[in-house]
Amino acid sequence: MKRLSFFSSVFFLFVFSVFSQPKATPAQDIEKSLIELEKAASTSIVKQLPFENIGPSVMSGRVVDLAVNPDNPTEFYVGYASGGVWHTTNNGTTFTPIMDNSPTQNVGVLAVHWPTRTIWVGTGENNSSRSSYAGIGLLKSSDNGKTWQNMGLPDSHHIGKIAINSANPNEVVVGVTGHLYSPNKERGIYKTSDGGNTWQQTLFIDETTGIIDLQFNPKNFNVMYAAAWTKDRKAWNFDGSGNNSAIYKSTDAGATWTKISVEKSGFPTGDGVGRIGLAVYNDDILYAIHDNQFRRPKSSEKSKSTGLQKDDFKNMSKDAFLKLDDKELNNFLKANGFQEKYRAENVKNLVRNDNVKPADLATYLEDANSLLFDTEVIGTEIYKSTDGGQTWAKTHKDYLDGVYYSYGYYFGHIYVSPANQDHIYFYGVPILKSKDGGKTFKSMDAENVHVDHHSLWINPQNPNHLINGNDGGVNITYDDGNNWIKNNSTSVGQYYYINVDNQEPYNVYGGLQDNGVWVGPHNARNDFRWHQSGDYPWKSIMGGDGMQVQIDNRNPNIVYTGFQFGNYFRIDREKGSQTYIQPKHELGESPYRFNWQTPILLSAHNQDILYYGGNKLMRSMDQGNNWQAISPDLTKGGKKGNVAYGTLTTISESPFEFGLIYTGSDDGLIYITKNSGASWDNISKNLPQDLWVSRVVASQHKKERVYAALNGYRWDNFEVYIYVSEDYGNTWKSITNGIALSPVNVIKEDPENENILYAGTDNAAYVSFDKGENWHMFSEGLPKVAIHDLVIQPKAKHLLLGTHGRSIYKADISNLQSFKADMLTTSTTVFNLDEVRFSPRWGSQRSSWSDAFEPNIQVSFFSNSEETKTITILNEQNEVLFTQKFDSQKGYNVWNYNLKVDNEAVKKLKDNNVHTGANGGLYLNKGTYIVKIGDSRTTITIK
Repeated sequence: MKRLSFFSSVFFLFVFSVFSQPKATPAQDIEKSLIELEKAASTSIVKQLPFENIGPSVMSGRVVDLAVNPDNPTEFYVGYASGGVWHTTNNGTTFTPIMDNSPTQNVGVLAVHWPTRTIWVGTGENNSSRSSYAGIGLLKSSDNGKTWQNMGLPDSHHIGKIAINSANPNEVVVGVTGHLYSPNKERGIYKTSDGGNTWQQTLFIDETTGIIDLQFNPKNFNVMYAAAWTKDRKAWNFDGSGNNSAIYKSTDAGATWTKISVEKSGFPTGDGVGRIGLAVYNDDILYAIHDNQFRRPKSSEKSKSTGLQKDDFKNMSKDAFLKLDDKELNNFLKANGFQEKYRAENVKNLVRNDNVKPADLATYLEDANSLLFDTEVIGTEIYKSTDGGQTWAKTHKDYLDGVYYSYGYYFGHIYVSPANQDHIYFYGVPILKSKDGGKTFKSMDAENVHVDHHSLWINPQNPNHLINGNDGGVNITYDDGNNWIKNNSTSVGQYYYINVDNQEPYNVYGGLQDNGVWVGPHNARNDFRWHQSGDYPWKSIMGGDGMQVQIDNRNPNIVYTGFQFGNYFRIDREKGSQTYIQPKHELGESPYRFNWQTPILLSAHNQDILYYGGNKLMRSMDQGNNWQAISPDLTKGGKKGNVAYGTLTTISESPFEFGLIYTGSDDGLIYITKNSGASWDNISKNLPQDLWVSRVVASQHKKERVYAALNGYRWDNFEVYIYVSEDYGNTWKSITNGIALSPVNVIKEDPENENILYAGTDNAAYVSFDKGENWHMFSEGLPKVAIHDLVIQPKAKHLLLGTHGRSIYKADISNLQSFKADMLTTSTTVFNLDEVRFSPRWGSQRSSWSDAFEPNIQVSFFSNSEETKTITILNEQNEVLFTQKFDSQKGYNVWNYNLKVDNEAVKKLKDNNVHTGANGGLYLNKGTYIVKIGDSRTTITIK
């Protein structure tokens, strides 16, 4: 065989690397998947299994847009990034979700034509966060969300803005941001003149440049401005600026466009132009907020702190280092978190003996996240034009540090009051206002206003009345931001991870996007009663972006949790103490790479043993006090970029054997060790490559069995990847039949029935009764929301879903665990019922105008066909007490029974053993009763 030349080899490797990368899912496949999703919901044998939302709500989730009725501001809509659209008619006292019957909960932007009550939703969040989920195009409703119509642009993924002509609701202009992780052509400006039946792309720049903002003169729809944004996001890097980021203008309602941020216009141009937000006051006056990614002039850099700095060591000689003052060096080492063993005397000895170099002190501190913050860019800027965008001038002299920090990709809106051209509002981490056209600024933050802001509405009738949307929900002010009301009653928490303890009642723990880690009892009331005592049942135990949680099963007060990029703590809730436990690398090594959601795991074999995943697997034998790396790098080694990459994402240890451990990484590798880390084997070579390993799960039913779930979200690849191996990962089998197209986040075994598996994707939750050969979708009580995690409380037999947008859902799975194959051939199978505690309050009323108190039990049964069944309640003498027809579905069914009996049936009883309520209703009394459905029966015992 002829050997390849060096250049041919390089070319081959280049072509292979390019074409072997996961491909973005085509739009036609997404459209097909929406049909499959609805079919999966309608044909599932578990579609009747009810799920209950257990909250929490007070911390809310990320708001991306608001649409407020200008004639009645107590009515408005709120769009949550991954929690759907909610409607209030009482000024935010309560909200109703109106998008739960749509195929997605991922929202980018809202627009309402109030005279006709037409709602437009641009799906797919217009930010570029790690969990800014793609949408399915434009949705439209004319009946307040009872029905939704998809109006097209399915390959848009993310939509920046929607503009509706108030005089002609059929004329709509849309700014499309486009794909987040891949290039595509369906981005730019689109316009319709027939209400969305047809669209014309009126501005296209290139396949990586979309429209992030679109504004028009409130008094002249013909005059429009659009902000184009060039960006490139990968799992390992985000570049949020480019030559084609610019401002465009239209004078014919979006039909044609002219670039106006050109050389000599006064607005920045070139490769460092980042995200731009716009605000229009009239035909002449408009503002722009700009995330300027050009580097600061050397003479204008922020003044450095006194003392030694990291960069001082990069080119320092050995002799110069050894001459450093010990006190000054120790101050640097302590301030930068070096391990205790690294103090001036020790480090100088290491350098003196050539074990490390001075530059290693800088290397010790530099990872992707630190480089992101170390980048010295100009940052946030405000510009104003007084001639319709022909020329621009910066409104302020100083740098606006502390607005965007390094996260300009996450913010980018500015607003001008309709009452005064000099009153402007803008935000990033804080929210600010200016009353002099952007010369000076004042903070509007308050103790009950969350940081990270994304939307603002200014009342045109009362400019001191503002509504703000941020990462922590909705706030309202009536005094221009001096005081704010918090309006968080919706369960829209964005969970990354959940866990449970073994208490009675058991508690649920979980980490949320930008809202820390919370814990609460699973049976806490999800209502407003806590206002009376001021004691919300859920408690915050950690700030930041909440991450994974492990609870010591010997002492539930010992909790391990933390925030982003591997910052974990051991918390003693009883003592109110916390200890920082992140493992530290050695001097001379590059820092460990920690994923945004760093995995941790308490060993089931010994609760003092904690595993911790960086790019290596770390193990502590003493609750995180001391650490040892028990593996080499279990990733592909990372990539150059400003986001930590080449990190472990999942850890699983077999319950059968201590030290039988699996790991998965963000760059697609799965490893196994059978000897506590003495040796490792790559078992992912025959799986699809370069995908994020969202879960690897060692079976709790068979030692050799292992499950793996891969996720292509960060390639805009939405294929379903779930695999099982029966031989420690030597061979793999795909098990995805029945799961609609969507990235997979989690897979878990049932603890009692080895045939049952559960899975969560970016839009649904599923169960399999045959080890993954076929999957059935849950839907009763569940919107189509991203399921990031799921956990089973074995004693309570509860399945809990940690959603990224709708907080936590709970279902009783005891009857699922009883599934047997012969149920598919048996007409009806009625499941056993728990005992019911009798109450003399049944049928009672607090007053003549209040509803009667009635009991309710859920009678569950399995039907092998869709048919009308007769449900009969009998006493022990086989006398009929109650009869009802029930239209059963194929699969699991739930009948809610209020324990009432028929009046006419009571008259025929030999022994009138019933309870008469104060409302005159007749209820079952203490005793044992028969529930008969078809030819199957069970009993109810009331004590």
